[in-house]
Amino acid sequence: MYKKFAFVLLLCTLFISACGTANQEADEQEQIRNELDPARNDETPASQEEENRLGYVHYTRDQLNLNNNNENNHGVTMDRHRVADMISRIILRNEGFDEVATLVTDKEVLIAYGKNDGLDDDTAADIAKKSALSVMPRYFQVFVSDDRSLIPDIQSLHNSNTQQGNYRNTITSIIKEMKKSPQGIENENN
Repeated sequence: MYKKFAFVLLLCTLFISACGTANQEADEQEQIRNELDPARNDETPASQEEENRLGYVHYTRDQLNLNNNNENNHGVTMDRHRVADMISRIILRNEGFDEVATLVTDKEVLIAYGKNDGLDDDTAADIAKKSALSVMPRYFQVFVSDDRSLIPDIQSLHNSNTQQGNYRNTITSIIKEMKKSPQGIENENN
């Protein structure tokens, strides 16, 4: 009797653990789909008033020195996913663009896009590049391409981390391919 009970208990345990693995895989796939869905609703301001509010702070050096321990640990961060989302949306608001993929690393912005024939190659590259430059800090390099085949290459890096060294070779090869495309109208301010 004890052996039968142990056997049934073992079967139940195996069944439950198998179901858990299937659910975990489904959850991971759902998370990836949500990350890549441009229609998802990112954090929106609680009210119209908050959205229209100006940002302002004022500190004295003494205030910062008072809380020196916290200030040393206070770094500036950027949500690269949200910035990439913003750049893509800005570009797509321009006539002539059909699709845009944007990747923001710690140093570069890579933008691959599809456009219709009504938009000149140099003008499209200029719009894409200036859209990114309007959002990013000045030290970022921006590379653009109208080669749609680069979109899956950029997408393959969407889960990468700047601390992982293995993505750098892929970035370098994508940039090399992007440089074959027009990079926008050059001026002394770029």
